[in-house]
Amino acid sequence: MKIPFNKPLILGTEKQHISKVINDRKISANGDYSRKCRQKLAEIFNCHQAFLTSNCTSALEMATLLSNIEPEDEIIMPSFTHVGTANPFQRACAKIVWCDIRPGTKNIDEKLIEKLITNKTKAVVVVHYAGISCQIEEIAEICRKHEIILIEDCAMAIGSKYNGKALGSFGDLAVVSFHETKNIHCGEGGALLVNNPEMLEMAEILINCGTNRTHFELSKTDHYSWVAKSGNFQMSELQAAFLYPQLMDLEKINNNRKLIWDLYFSKLSEFLSSDQLPFVPEKCIHNAHLFYLILKSEQQRKALIGYLKEAGIESVFHYIPLHNSPIRQGEYQHLPVTEKVASTILRLPLFYGLTDSEVLFIVEKIRDYFK
Repeated sequence: MKIPFNKPLILGTEKQHISKVINDRKISANGDYSRKCRQKLAEIFNCHQAFLTSNCTSALEMATLLSNIEPEDEIIMPSFTHVGTANPFQRACAKIVWCDIRPGTKNIDEKLIEKLITNKTKAVVVVHYAGISCQIEEIAEICRKHEIILIEDCAMAIGSKYNGKALGSFGDLAVVSFHETKNIHCGEGGALLVNNPEMLEMAEILINCGTNRTHFELSKTDHYSWVAKSGNFQMSELQAAFLYPQLMDLEKINNNRKLIWDLYFSKLSEFLSSDQLPFVPEKCIHNAHLFYLILKSEQQRKALIGYLKEAGIESVFHYIPLHNSPIRQGEYQHLPVTEKVASTILRLPLFYGLTDSEVLFIVEKIRDYFK
């Protein structure tokens, strides 16, 4: 038996939508599928507007511009995240202020944020790791108190909720990923969600390469011009057509993943302690994006990866903390929880269609290892 870590989701209905795009010969951005995907995303996240982007990092580039990030502005974020979370702010020459994470959820520790705020702090970026919410209401209140922009990195969190409200609807801005490793995808893709109405007009300008094209389309001007620095962030109609059927089946897809996640948790709980397994706080409904174990040491993790590989099971570690990256040389900072988690976390296979028998096989191999 060979079990990969991930199988990119293919429902089988994507081809007919892609064929329609080809037949209609509207292949670049802003076609029918783009419009329908934007509408569905706005409904899922209950945001003012959703903008489709070529990837999640492009969405964060837009968020950086919308937040008017300037050199020496300070941005608080976790170090335990993908480099794409930090790159747009690094490119804007902002100063990234790393915050440690909670040992339970692996999310930014809200109790440490206020101590890091200075008069240069412009934004707080939170990451909902594994599709499980950080303490987002408390963090939103901190940002309101200090008049700081809140940006949610929901790359892993589409369909997740906190206190009955969609993740991605708490911040001024939020971003989503449609990379092939995510619950739904279009190979590469993303979205920017705008919740702050004051940012809407500029978001329209940015998505149109820095022009006031929307004003032209609404007959508010007889031509459109370049009015702001921007980039080309848009998703093509081919990507949107691939994404559309998956977006429409999001609930079914997430429910399937949740059954897999629950089976892992139930069976692994029989012989592993709670601190070795994912933690889901009260008020959180998660989308079963990934399932992980926390091992005693980096050496034990390496040994278990090898043991599972011999059985045909692909398991992988996760982020190398960004604060320890070569680009940050000379800026040493010790984040004890981040460093411990990064050296001991192990992710198990989890994808749509993974069977009960495959999950039970993986669990038995892990049980055998610990024996």
